Amino acid sequence: MRTRTLAPALVLLLAPLTAACGQASGADGAKTVTVTVGYQSKTINTVTAGTLLRSLGYFEEELAARGKREGVTYAVDWQDYATGAPITAQMTAGKIDIGSMGDFPLLINAARGKELKQPTRLVSVTGYNLRGGLNTIVTAPDSTLESLADLRGKKVPTSVGSAADGTLVRALRRAGIDPADGIHKLNQQPSVGASALQAGSADALSQFVAWPGQLAYEGKAKALYDGAELNLPTFHGVTVREEFAERRPGVLDDFLRAQQRATAHLRAEPVASAEAVAKETGLPAEVVYLYNGANGIATFDPALRPELIGALKQDVPVLKDAKLVGDVDVDAFVDPEPLRRVAAGAPQYPLAAGARPELWLKGQTATQTYATPRELLRAARGADVRAAYVPDAETGTLWFADRAAWVAEGGGDLRAFVTAAGAKAYAERHKDSGARTVSYAEAVGLAG
Repeated sequence: MRTRTLAPALVLLLAPLTAACGQASGADGAKTVTVTVGYQSKTINTVTAGTLLRSLGYFEEELAARGKREGVTYAVDWQDYATGAPITAQMTAGKIDIGSMGDFPLLINAARGKELKQPTRLVSVTGYNLRGGLNTIVTAPDSTLESLADLRGKKVPTSVGSAADGTLVRALRRAGIDPADGIHKLNQQPSVGASALQAGSADALSQFVAWPGQLAYEGKAKALYDGAELNLPTFHGVTVREEFAERRPGVLDDFLRAQQRATAHLRAEPVASAEAVAKETGLPAEVVYLYNGANGIATFDPALRPELIGALKQDVPVLKDAKLVGDVDVDAFVDPEPLRRVAAGAPQYPLAAGARPELWLKGQTATQTYATPRELLRAARGADVRAAYVPDAETGTLWFADRAAWVAEGGGDLRAFVTAAGAKAYAERHKDSGARTVSYAEAVGLAG
């Protein structure tokens, strides 16, 4: 944890500090208000409200300006956690003011806040994927498991109550498997589950960004199921303690303005942003870019889009079935007013367009996009490639080209898929036109 102190200013010894997370300091009578922000540095589609925002210092800049106007010193205490659950615990204890987490944890945040009389509000979105591609089920690289049906009776770690758990539950149900007794589900932190998969004590792993991409990039896993096959939106967002939002609305506005600035920066400088997040987290920049890049799996926009709020309502029954929440009044939890207050002059982002193949060469500070996977592979052959990305031909989920499953068609087209099952199914449906699965090396050779 690290606290940044800003804009010292002397004030009269009147008006004692009443902030639950703030504190008075200094014998000279200076007043310091500490704003505590909980974030998940390695859950990288929260970066515009966490890692990237922190590294850019935008929130501190906004508070410094406020401090000068008010004669107050503001400080930010950034607290980093692996998942959303401890952030919720700290918020309901009155120890964290603003937090960011995924859609399923947001619902638990709403439920726990109401139950413990520390209500919270959802005030903005960080990153989203309208099809659900932020979550993935992976297996070991040499696993013989080929489909969800093969998971019957297998050990599958996930983080119960997370969006990744929601993906696992829904995917199993669609495959005709009871998630309660059809598999051995292990409730584990992402790092623990990843270690179990590598050690061979787990058969598959269902996790959220950026764990599946990181494991695939490092050659420690391959994708078994692309969450985008569910075609249900998933997202991460910002929640605030209601008491804090009502007592310090201006500070919340400053946070949302800073988030908007960080979002604009990420969109304008995606490679530099990926490098910055990588430096802060220790994640490979190539993995960060897979999710947060110009054509990345996550789209960043603070807007509380109706598609996302609708998806949140569909998540409630899943958590109720798991006995993690009771009824959750999503409409009461969602508060668009703070974002509306700071929206004047803010960028308006369209819905995400389809991803395109993208090539990142070593030593380059910009990437190149291509119209087709064939053009990408042709450009990559013989080049000093840092990373090559291709969208799944059906779900649109971006993936590493050399980790994707490939299909060659009779007409010369090359198509990439996140999973081998997806490639196999496509080839079977188009076998009359000569479609067949091929290796990455074969695809490169066929690119011409």
